[in-house]
Amino acid sequence: MPESQELQRNEGLSESVLAWIRGQCGGSWNIRDVRPLLGGISSAVYELILEKGGESARWVLRQYTDRVWLEEEPDLVAHESAALQAASEYGIMSPKWLASDDDGSGGGMPSVLMSRLPGEVVLMPADRVDWLRGLAQALAQLHLQGTKTFPWTYFSYIDPNRFSIPEWTGKPDVWREIARIIQGPEPAYTPRFIHRDYHPGNVLWKHGRVSGIVDWVNACLGPSGIDVGHCRVNLAQLHGSEAADRFLAAYLECMRGGQAAEYDPYWDMVTLACYVSDGLEVYRGWIDLGITHLDEDVLAERLDKYAEGLLQGHSASFTAR
Repeated sequence: MPESQELQRNEGLSESVLAWIRGQCGGSWNIRDVRPLLGGISSAVYELILEKGGESARWVLRQYTDRVWLEEEPDLVAHESAALQAASEYGIMSPKWLASDDDGSGGGMPSVLMSRLPGEVVLMPADRVDWLRGLAQALAQLHLQGTKTFPWTYFSYIDPNRFSIPEWTGKPDVWREIARIIQGPEPAYTPRFIHRDYHPGNVLWKHGRVSGIVDWVNACLGPSGIDVGHCRVNLAQLHGSEAADRFLAAYLECMRGGQAAEYDPYWDMVTLACYVSDGLEVYRGWIDLGITHLDEDVLAERLDKYAEGLLQGHSASFTAR
């Protein structure tokens, strides 16, 4: 989401916000420390360290600061709160919802208070094969939970009929064919509870294993291929097309050997088209987390190669039908 027209971000947290947080725990916890967390671009996120007697706890406060996003989706707090509760009901490794402030009357800004999961984001792993498999396993475990009623449903972030070929591409014919395909009918799919923003920056790791998935505000019922495609386009940029392909192979294997998967390259293509529709730039969240090896030229080369591979995969799948 865009980060223009932000509401005022707190450098720390005001006493009124801290009082609201204390009120959510009945005043039994003492807030020892507040630490800003990096990696997000459209909200301010803080880690709260609390004490009570000899116990300690870590919570996270997410404050929505993007005015444009709030105007477009005024139910953001309700959406994330419901998604966190649904993920918990599914048994998915996710933060536990604690409290909400829909209009900012208590927390100063529209806010969600949740538990803090252990672990950290890993973008440049020492063992890429195990890392990709871990990402795939975590996503497959989410998708294998099946479907339940959920108020928010999938919609495309772009109108495929208005998609324009990127000006930076060295392979315009590839993108022209992708545009033609995504302007066709969507593949049939079984609506599943999906994360909708699944990528390495929203997955936490501890001791070499996935410890949780965060940032559930976009969760909805929709095609599982959207989660796959979103992760793959991020992997293609961070590590190249081979990493995206390894992730897909591991995901299909985790989905009961592919039997439970409804994979179609269409979803990769429409996700890619959405990703580049606003121009090409290195994701600021990656920069905040220490990524220095990417620039626009590298991204353009990698996304051209990824697009070409998607088209080849689509042709192969079409021939096999």
